[in-house]
Amino acid sequence: MYKTLKESQELVVALRRDLYDIENIDIVVCPPFTLLAYLADALETSNILVGAQDCFWLDEGAFTGEVSPKMLKDAGCKFVIIGHSERRQFFCETNESVNKKIKAALAHGLTPIMCVGETLSERENGLTFKVLDGHVQNGLKDIAVEDAERIIIAYEPVWAIGTGKTATPQQAQEAHKYIRDLLIRLYNKGVANSIRILYGGSVKPENTLDLMSQPDVDGALVGGASLKIESFSEIVKKASGVKK
Repeated sequence: MYKTLKESQELVVALRRDLYDIENIDIVVCPPFTLLAYLADALETSNILVGAQDCFWLDEGAFTGEVSPKMLKDAGCKFVIIGHSERRQFFCETNESVNKKIKAALAHGLTPIMCVGETLSERENGLTFKVLDGHVQNGLKDIAVEDAERIIIAYEPVWAIGTGKTATPQQAQEAHKYIRDLLIRLYNKGVANSIRILYGGSVKPENTLDLMSQPDVDGALVGGASLKIESFSEIVKKASGVKK
Protein backbone atom coordinates (compact mmCIF):
# COMPACT_ATOMS: atom_id res chain seq x y z
CA MET A 1 0.00 0.00 0.00
CA TYR A 2 2.37 2.64 -1.33
CA LYS A 3 2.54 5.42 -3.96
CA THR A 4 0.19 8.19 -5.01
CA LEU A 5 -0.49 8.88 -8.67
CA LYS A 6 2.26 11.51 -8.79
CA GLU A 7 4.75 9.22 -7.05
CA SER A 8 3.93 6.37 -9.41
CA GLN A 9 4.45 8.66 -12.41
CA GLU A 10 7.99 9.37 -11.22
CA LEU A 11 8.64 5.67 -10.71
CA VAL A 12 7.35 4.72 -14.16
CA VAL A 13 9.51 7.30 -15.93
CA ALA A 14 12.59 6.02 -14.11
CA LEU A 15 11.74 2.36 -14.71
CA ARG A 16 11.29 2.88 -18.43
CA ARG A 17 14.58 4.74 -18.58
CA ASP A 18 16.62 2.24 -16.56
CA LEU A 19 15.16 -1.06 -17.81
CA TYR A 20 14.29 -0.40 -21.47
CA ASP A 21 16.94 -2.80 -22.78
CA ILE A 22 16.11 -5.80 -20.54
CA GLU A 23 14.60 -8.42 -22.85
CA ASN A 24 15.45 -11.87 -21.45
CA ILE A 25 13.22 -11.80 -18.35
CA ASP A 26 9.67 -10.72 -17.54
CA ILE A 27 9.29 -7.54 -15.47
CA VAL A 28 5.96 -6.98 -13.70
CA VAL A 29 4.83 -4.20 -11.35
CA CYS A 30 1.83 -4.76 -9.08
CA PRO A 31 0.61 -1.43 -7.67
CA PRO A 32 -2.54 -0.66 -5.66
CA PHE A 33 -5.87 -0.75 -7.50
CA THR A 34 -6.01 3.06 -7.83
CA LEU A 35 -2.92 3.07 -10.06
CA LEU A 36 -3.61 0.08 -12.30
CA ALA A 37 -5.30 1.73 -15.28
CA TYR A 38 -2.85 4.63 -15.32
CA LEU A 39 0.24 2.42 -15.13
CA ALA A 40 -1.09 -0.05 -17.69
CA ASP A 41 -1.50 2.86 -20.10
CA ALA A 42 1.84 4.47 -19.23
CA LEU A 43 3.72 1.17 -19.66
CA GLU A 44 1.79 -0.10 -22.70
CA THR A 45 4.69 0.30 -25.16
CA SER A 46 7.38 -0.76 -22.68
CA ASN A 47 8.88 -4.09 -21.61
CA ILE A 48 7.17 -3.80 -18.20
CA LEU A 49 3.84 -5.53 -17.53
CA VAL A 50 1.22 -4.73 -14.90
CA GLY A 51 -0.46 -6.91 -12.29
CA ALA A 52 -2.79 -6.42 -9.32
CA GLN A 53 -2.20 -7.30 -5.67
CA ASP A 54 -5.44 -9.24 -5.19
CA CYS A 55 -8.87 -9.94 -6.70
CA PHE A 56 -12.28 -11.34 -5.83
CA TRP A 57 -13.62 -14.57 -7.32
CA LEU A 58 -16.83 -13.27 -8.90
CA ASP A 59 -17.26 -10.96 -11.89
CA GLU A 60 -19.63 -8.52 -10.17
CA GLY A 61 -22.23 -8.24 -7.46
CA ALA A 62 -23.04 -6.78 -4.04
CA PHE A 63 -19.50 -7.12 -2.67
CA THR A 64 -18.57 -3.57 -1.69
CA GLY A 65 -14.84 -2.91 -1.73
CA GLU A 66 -13.91 -5.90 -3.88
CA VAL A 67 -12.39 -5.85 -7.38
CA SER A 68 -13.01 -8.67 -9.86
CA PRO A 69 -10.66 -10.28 -12.41
CA LYS A 70 -12.96 -8.93 -15.13
CA MET A 71 -12.28 -5.40 -13.87
CA LEU A 72 -8.54 -6.02 -13.61
CA LYS A 73 -8.44 -7.27 -17.18
CA ASP A 74 -10.34 -4.20 -18.31
CA ALA A 75 -7.84 -1.97 -16.48
CA GLY A 76 -4.96 -3.51 -18.45
CA CYS A 77 -3.66 -6.12 -16.01
CA LYS A 78 -1.88 -9.27 -17.17
CA PHE A 79 -1.08 -10.73 -13.73
CA VAL A 80 -2.62 -10.87 -10.26
CA ILE A 81 -1.03 -11.81 -6.92
CA ILE A 82 -3.21 -14.21 -4.95
CA GLY A 83 -2.79 -15.43 -1.37
CA HIS A 84 -0.01 -13.02 -0.39
CA SER A 85 1.19 -13.64 3.18
CA GLU A 86 -0.20 -10.28 4.29
CA ARG A 87 -3.62 -11.13 2.84
CA ARG A 88 -3.51 -14.43 4.74
CA GLN A 89 -2.30 -12.77 7.95
CA PHE A 90 -4.45 -9.63 8.08
CA PHE A 91 -7.46 -10.29 5.85
CA CYS A 92 -8.49 -13.88 6.58
CA GLU A 93 -7.34 -15.30 3.24
CA THR A 94 -7.63 -19.10 3.20
CA ASN A 95 -6.51 -21.86 0.88
CA GLU A 96 -10.15 -22.18 -0.21
CA SER A 97 -10.46 -18.50 -1.16
CA VAL A 98 -7.07 -18.63 -2.90
CA ASN A 99 -8.30 -21.56 -5.00
CA LYS A 100 -11.50 -19.73 -5.98
CA LYS A 101 -9.57 -16.58 -6.90
CA ILE A 102 -7.06 -18.52 -9.01
CA LYS A 103 -9.85 -20.19 -10.99
CA ALA A 104 -11.53 -16.81 -11.56
CA ALA A 105 -8.27 -15.18 -12.66
CA LEU A 106 -7.55 -18.00 -15.10
CA ALA A 107 -11.05 -17.75 -16.53
CA HIS A 108 -10.31 -14.14 -17.48
CA GLY A 109 -6.91 -14.82 -18.98
CA LEU A 110 -4.90 -13.40 -16.09
CA THR A 111 -1.72 -15.08 -14.85
CA PRO A 112 -2.10 -15.83 -11.12
CA ILE A 113 0.94 -15.48 -8.88
CA MET A 114 0.01 -17.82 -6.02
CA CYS A 115 1.88 -17.10 -2.79
CA VAL A 116 2.77 -19.88 -0.35
CA GLY A 117 5.02 -20.06 2.68
CA GLU A 118 5.42 -20.64 6.41
CA THR A 119 5.56 -18.34 9.44
CA LEU A 120 8.41 -18.26 11.98
CA SER A 121 6.55 -20.46 14.48
CA GLU A 122 5.68 -22.96 11.76
CA ARG A 123 9.33 -23.17 10.65
CA GLU A 124 10.59 -23.50 14.23
CA ASN A 125 8.11 -26.33 14.82
CA GLY A 126 9.29 -28.22 11.72
CA LEU A 127 6.05 -27.57 9.81
CA THR A 128 7.52 -25.92 6.69
CA PHE A 129 6.81 -28.78 4.30
CA LYS A 130 3.38 -29.46 5.83
CA VAL A 131 2.41 -25.81 5.29
CA LEU A 132 3.70 -25.90 1.71
CA ASP A 133 1.73 -29.09 1.09
CA GLY A 134 -1.47 -27.42 2.31
CA HIS A 135 -0.96 -24.16 0.43
CA VAL A 136 0.02 -25.75 -2.88
CA GLN A 137 -2.35 -28.72 -2.97
CA ASN A 138 -5.40 -26.79 -1.77
CA GLY A 139 -4.57 -23.69 -3.80
CA LEU A 140 -4.40 -25.81 -6.97
CA LYS A 141 -7.37 -28.05 -6.13
CA ASP A 142 -9.31 -29.13 -9.24
CA ILE A 143 -7.10 -27.06 -11.56
CA ALA A 144 -6.40 -28.92 -14.79
CA VAL A 145 -2.96 -29.51 -16.28
CA GLU A 146 -3.40 -26.96 -19.07
CA ASP A 147 -4.40 -24.30 -16.53
CA ALA A 148 -1.67 -25.20 -14.04
CA GLU A 149 0.95 -24.36 -16.66
CA ARG A 150 -0.32 -20.76 -16.67
CA ILE A 151 0.23 -20.28 -12.93
CA ILE A 152 3.27 -18.79 -11.18
CA ILE A 153 4.07 -19.77 -7.59
CA ALA A 154 5.86 -17.44 -5.16
CA TYR A 155 7.50 -18.91 -2.06
CA GLU A 156 7.33 -16.41 0.81
CA PRO A 157 9.17 -17.46 3.97
CA VAL A 158 7.10 -15.16 6.18
CA TRP A 159 9.69 -15.46 8.94
CA ALA A 160 12.27 -13.76 6.68
CA ILE A 161 10.13 -10.73 5.78
CA GLY A 162 10.78 -7.65 7.89
CA THR A 163 12.02 -9.68 10.85
CA GLY A 164 15.76 -9.21 10.52
CA LYS A 165 16.09 -12.92 9.79
CA THR A 166 17.32 -13.92 6.34
CA ALA A 167 16.69 -17.13 4.43
CA THR A 168 19.91 -18.45 2.93
CA PRO A 169 20.02 -19.34 -0.77
CA GLN A 170 20.22 -22.97 0.35
CA GLN A 171 17.04 -22.66 2.44
CA ALA A 172 15.28 -21.02 -0.51
CA GLN A 173 16.41 -23.79 -2.85
CA GLU A 174 15.28 -26.48 -0.41
CA ALA A 175 11.75 -25.03 -0.28
CA HIS A 176 11.61 -24.42 -4.04
CA LYS A 177 12.74 -27.97 -4.82
CA TYR A 178 10.11 -29.32 -2.43
CA ILE A 179 7.44 -27.31 -4.26
CA ARG A 180 8.77 -28.49 -7.64
CA ASP A 181 8.71 -32.13 -6.52
CA LEU A 182 5.20 -31.63 -5.16
CA LEU A 183 4.10 -30.29 -8.56
CA ILE A 184 5.56 -33.38 -10.23
CA ARG A 185 3.38 -35.53 -7.97
CA LEU A 186 0.29 -33.38 -8.56
CA TYR A 187 0.76 -33.11 -12.34
CA ASN A 188 3.88 -34.31 -14.14
CA LYS A 189 7.51 -33.34 -14.65
CA GLY A 190 6.79 -31.27 -17.74
CA VAL A 191 4.22 -29.14 -15.95
CA ALA A 192 6.39 -28.83 -12.84
CA ASN A 193 9.34 -27.58 -14.87
CA SER A 194 7.20 -25.11 -16.81
CA ILE A 195 5.79 -23.45 -13.67
CA ARG A 196 7.96 -20.57 -12.50
CA ILE A 197 8.64 -20.53 -8.76
CA LEU A 198 9.61 -17.09 -7.46
CA TYR A 199 11.36 -16.32 -4.18
CA GLY A 200 9.79 -13.59 -2.03
CA GLY A 201 11.67 -13.18 1.23
CA SER A 202 13.39 -9.78 1.56
CA VAL A 203 14.98 -9.78 -1.89
CA LYS A 204 17.64 -7.06 -2.16
CA PRO A 205 20.36 -6.16 -4.67
CA GLU A 206 22.90 -7.74 -2.31
CA ASN A 207 21.31 -11.22 -2.31
CA THR A 208 19.79 -11.31 -5.81
CA LEU A 209 22.61 -13.14 -7.59
CA ASP A 210 22.97 -15.85 -4.93
CA LEU A 211 19.22 -16.46 -4.80
CA MET A 212 18.59 -16.37 -8.55
CA SER A 213 21.51 -18.74 -9.18
CA GLN A 214 19.76 -21.56 -7.32
CA PRO A 215 18.49 -24.21 -9.77
CA ASP A 216 14.84 -24.07 -8.68
CA VAL A 217 14.58 -20.31 -8.09
CA ASP A 218 13.06 -18.87 -11.29
CA GLY A 219 12.60 -15.25 -10.24
CA ALA A 220 11.78 -12.88 -7.41
CA LEU A 221 8.70 -11.39 -5.79
CA VAL A 222 10.19 -8.10 -4.61
CA GLY A 223 8.66 -6.21 -1.69
CA GLY A 224 10.15 -3.12 -0.08
CA ALA A 225 13.07 -2.94 -2.48
CA SER A 226 10.63 -2.38 -5.38
CA LEU A 227 9.60 1.00 -3.96
CA LYS A 228 12.95 2.61 -4.79
CA ILE A 229 14.02 2.82 -8.40
CA GLU A 230 17.70 2.28 -7.65
CA SER A 231 17.26 -0.97 -5.73
CA PHE A 232 14.53 -2.40 -7.99
CA SER A 233 16.46 -1.62 -11.17
CA GLU A 234 19.57 -3.24 -9.75
CA ILE A 235 17.64 -6.38 -8.78
CA VAL A 236 16.16 -6.65 -12.29
CA LYS A 237 19.52 -6.11 -13.97
CA LYS A 238 21.27 -8.67 -11.77
CA ALA A 239 18.49 -11.22 -12.32
CA SER A 240 18.71 -10.71 -16.09
CA GLY A 241 22.40 -11.61 -15.98
CA VAL A 242 21.92 -15.01 -14.32
CA LYS A 243 22.60 -17.87 -16.74
CA LYS A 244 20.62 -21.09 -16.25
